[in-house]
Amino acid sequence: MAGQDALAELAERFEAQRGRLRAVAYRMLGSPGEADDAVQETWLRLGRAGADGVENLGAWLTTVVSRVCLDMLRARAARREDLVGQPQPSDQAREADDGSDPEHEALLVDSVGRALLVVLETLGPAERVAFVLHDLFAVPFDRIAPIVERSPVTTKKLASRARHKVRGTPAVPAAELTRQRRVVEAFLTASREGDLSGLLAVLAPDVVRRADPAVLPPGAASLVRGARAVAGETVALARNARFAAPALIDGTMGIVVAPHGRLLLALTVRVEDERVAAYEVIADPARLRRLTLAAPDA
Repeated sequence: MAGQDALAELAERFEAQRGRLRAVAYRMLGSPGEADDAVQETWLRLGRAGADGVENLGAWLTTVVSRVCLDMLRARAARREDLVGQPQPSDQAREADDGSDPEHEALLVDSVGRALLVVLETLGPAERVAFVLHDLFAVPFDRIAPIVERSPVTTKKLASRARHKVRGTPAVPAAELTRQRRVVEAFLTASREGDLSGLLAVLAPDVVRRADPAVLPPGAASLVRGARAVAGETVALARNARFAAPALIDGTMGIVVAPHGRLLLALTVRVEDERVAAYEVIADPARLRRLTLAAPDA
């Protein structure tokens, strides 16, 4: 009976930490299903080790879940290397098998930021862990260092390098970036609402839309000119607009379309005279990998 009481007390203490542990794991892994797996593994390790001698259970659990996530990120990176040159399932297909609740997952994505989740996917495992723990959860470097198996000085450099990647380097002055973002957000709003008049207002009369053939329905033109024609061709974007967010793409403001935080499409946008003068929808995985993405609000 005493053993059962101790286990029940331990479970109660763990449940008090579950929300924070899941938040840490989700930001590290970018997948609600994998985050739940990491938290469950953390509980199993706590059950085996017990809490005797643990002065700060929250800190101990954060360390354990971070190590579990780091192992999962390393395994994920190794799988990607093994699959180089082989056909791979799309992110949408992988997420469809995730088994997570779509509404709850949408709240998670919104709480983190869709563009930030996309950029976090470009970081190395140790960079991601160091950045998430320090910049998002204020864990000091001397506690992160043993997790990523680096010195505190090197861990600080990892986080700094990750921070630079996440924030990006704008190719235009701040005022111009703000202007671009205002136009991009107006375009996104009109697209989400299916607002034809709003689209016509934000598109330049001679706007040009280019798109990778993979994102278009059969027979659709890859190049379309003119505001009314382009506005009418935004059906595909409107369908995915709820998954879209502004992002820095190669130093200027663009759009990422990322269901569940996984990059599906990128739109490079050219803004002139407070309107969209041109945009290109990029879907080809090889082209997407060559883009330099950053999260403007990170």
